[in-house]
Amino acid sequence: MKIVCVWSLVLTMWACNTAGPGETSNNPLPVEFGDPYILKASDGNYYMVGTGGVKDGFKMYSSTDLREWQDEGRIYQGNREDSWGIANFWAPELYEYEGKYYLLFSADWRENPTNELENFRIGVAVSDSPTGPYQDLYNRPIFDPGYPVIDGNLLFEDGRVYLYFSRCCYKHPVESEVANWARVKGLFDEIEESWVYGVELKPDFSGIIGEPQLLLRPPVSMVDPQTEWESRSVTAGEINRRWTEGSFIFKNGDTYYMMYSANFFGGKNYAVGYATAESPLGPFKKAANNPVLEKNEDKGGIVTGTGHNSVTWAPNGKDMLCVYHGRTSKTGKNRVVFIDRMEVRDDGTLVVHGPTTQE
Repeated sequence: MKIVCVWSLVLTMWACNTAGPGETSNNPLPVEFGDPYILKASDGNYYMVGTGGVKDGFKMYSSTDLREWQDEGRIYQGNREDSWGIANFWAPELYEYEGKYYLLFSADWRENPTNELENFRIGVAVSDSPTGPYQDLYNRPIFDPGYPVIDGNLLFEDGRVYLYFSRCCYKHPVESEVANWARVKGLFDEIEESWVYGVELKPDFSGIIGEPQLLLRPPVSMVDPQTEWESRSVTAGEINRRWTEGSFIFKNGDTYYMMYSANFFGGKNYAVGYATAESPLGPFKKAANNPVLEKNEDKGGIVTGTGHNSVTWAPNGKDMLCVYHGRTSKTGKNRVVFIDRMEVRDDGTLVVHGPTTQE
């Protein structure tokens, strides 16, 4: 087994709860994952999964303290004869539920009679052990909405399960003032968008209950305060798409917080915002202090492409941690994992103290 040593200083900072926004950890971790997700399991250990590391599946790292990470190797193999997923295995999330471990993920669905270029769906695999191996719970995706979906995220509450996902931009052109602006400027003829939906899930993950509800989408108006940061990939002439993806929901007090990512995941402008609601299926209102995590190159830093985050808790059980991927001038195009402190302040404002890097 390969041991990855990181975070020699940050555990002490968490335990004392004295780390300020300007202090840095050993970021980035030497783990080349996109879309990282860390489960703090009931056995006290941390289990990290993400996009990349192996072909046609997923691998895992484990840790007891967030300082040393053990490479657990491949935990799931897709693209088999009996697999529903055949390619592009993305955005895994790991859940401990009723004595078992469930791996939620996106992949290209084998069933593709119209030869769509993007045929993503969301499925689930199960294991008795957090380190696997994981086997498909069903030989199909959880459900088929009739369009490609990615980035599944779950909320367990009062015996009910909620699934959140992103409808892909693929073949989803949307009219807006931003789209009209792009046409006038001669940048793009149309702008495709991805939207975040939520729906109740059957407790055995076999399907959905009711119809998916639209929860988040890019702003329509140019004067919307969220438009500038959520449209940077378009206004920079990078690509004709606006994303709302990578959602992660958690509850603080009586408020539901949904973090999400916007802009091109492969570019510098990928960034994170959040919205709040009083119920699991909204309506959600985007926060005035968005984005809460973005590149810091223009502030003298070396980090770009910060996004697709999850949330875990420090070993002291009190401090919230934002887990996300990004790039630095040293790591180049490869996405690597960052972990930074985050908090919900007394006034309800969510703040991420990052991105930080070890100088």
